[in-house]
Amino acid sequence: MAQIEQSDKGGKKKKGAQKKMQIHVDFTPMVDMNMLLITFFMLCTTMIKSQTLQITLPTNEKVEQEQMNKAKESEAITLIVSTARKDNGDIARDDDGRAKNVVYYYTGQPQLVDDNNDGVLEDSNLQKEVFLGNEGSTQRGIRKILHDRNKQVLTKINDLKVKWRNKEFSSNKDKNDSIYQAMAKEIRNDSTLTRPVVVIKATPEASWESLISALDEMQINQISRYQIDNINHNDSLMIEAYQRKHGNN
Repeated sequence: MAQIEQSDKGGKKKKGAQKKMQIHVDFTPMVDMNMLLITFFMLCTTMIKSQTLQITLPTNEKVEQEQMNKAKESEAITLIVSTARKDNGDIARDDDGRAKNVVYYYTGQPQLVDDNNDGVLEDSNLQKEVFLGNEGSTQRGIRKILHDRNKQVLTKINDLKVKWRNKEFSSNKDKNDSIYQAMAKEIRNDSTLTRPVVVIKATPEASWESLISALDEMQINQISRYQIDNINHNDSLMIEAYQRKHGNN
């Protein structure tokens, strides 16, 4: 509380002299009130939960040593990402300003056609696609290729999502989410299902965006078995043969 103290030092005062006042303010009640307010807000406030990105990590399932560098031919698919460049080395872009990223791919083992035995390929099983989003519920581009090869896993996870959206696992949101994530992981790693093994490579011209786009497709298509590898000589020969046969477009 505030107190006003009148100064009286004694002695003879002049007639009509103004009395001096001293004001003393006690801040103790205000400190107590602030502490009560802080305690009230701490007890009544809901803390913001950290927002984390759910990432489908590569599976850690055990594989025999002789199988580590060899997958079933029917399951293997290799992606080689690249980016069109201008003469000065800058990234070529389309009319909408998007980088012209492409992805070459082949399934199983590379099939090289060198009829002249001169080291110059005439043809191979290499094909070309681009990164495209969905058109409604229809997959396009390389996404459709990966989707079709991981269809068994995606079908089971889509059925699981319906139960998750309806909160059939638990009425508690956090528990419902954690149960869904655990069950989805089991499906992605289920060895009884037909699942692709994806090897991602990049040409020297490839941009970071093209590589990240390939990794995004792993998450979108719920693919758990994938790795990033270095491009080799045969890969380069296959791309050159494809460009000679089909052009750069």
